[in-house]
Amino acid sequence: MRVHKRAIPAFQKTVYREAKKAARAYPWRPPALRVRKDGSIDPYKILVSEIMLQQTQTARVVEYYKRFIRAYPTIASLAEAPLADVLRMWQGLGYNRRAKMLHVCAREVVIHHKGIIPRAREALLALPGIGPYTSGAVRVFAYNQPDVLIETNIRTVYTHHFFADAEKVNDRELLPLIEQTLDRSEPRAWYAALMDYGSTLKQAGVRLNAKSTQYTKQSAFEGSDRQIRGAIIRYLAHTGSVTDQTLATTLGFDTEKIAHQCARLAREGFIEKKKTRWVLAG
Repeated sequence: MRVHKRAIPAFQKTVYREAKKAARAYPWRPPALRVRKDGSIDPYKILVSEIMLQQTQTARVVEYYKRFIRAYPTIASLAEAPLADVLRMWQGLGYNRRAKMLHVCAREVVIHHKGIIPRAREALLALPGIGPYTSGAVRVFAYNQPDVLIETNIRTVYTHHFFADAEKVNDRELLPLIEQTLDRSEPRAWYAALMDYGSTLKQAGVRLNAKSTQYTKQSAFEGSDRQIRGAIIRYLAHTGSVTDQTLATTLGFDTEKIAHQCARLAREGFIEKKKTRWVLAG
């Protein structure tokens, strides 16, 4: 599908108008973050926000983001911190793998990029834990560079406007439309508006995620490997060290499952064993 050239300004006007009615203020957006003379915003703070926002509702992220930035105000301070401290700071957000990858990424940037997060797509994608969406988000929100982004709120806007009658919509159909209608002069403001408008649509009762072929219902959390792994790291973050048996007794999971997940976490560099007791790595 192509959007008629004359229809693009009207669509953009609609998005900006509707977003303005319910614009959201966040600590990772201007004016909370200063826009520099070259038009950029501290890319480290944008990267932290984007990693935190993965699979986590925006409202939940705000206080964790503020606390994290207070503890690690620069990418150098994060890179210098022990992983164990970073994991402790992360507790409550879930998906601890994000904290570890952010920590590894920070060290990579300090060692190989002199502490400056690159703006080039290829260089961003080469960093640990950064995929196509995160690289594009850093380019857009930190450097105000035009890039093509899609996430749940953006997907809602384009599905609502261009595929209202469709039963199923693939992102491959949406991405060309996003590219065609992109406000290339102000991509940062444009994507913020899209996300605010998409959030407003959802609040108004527009539920379109199930139309997307990318949509998958999250598997049950109760009793899952994810629950056990998270519980182990959370327990260690608060107690310091523990044995397999104490973990099983305290957390209420099967001893064999606890041992299996501890071994996995150790292989992945989250925890390590000192004599008979597990501790957070680093």
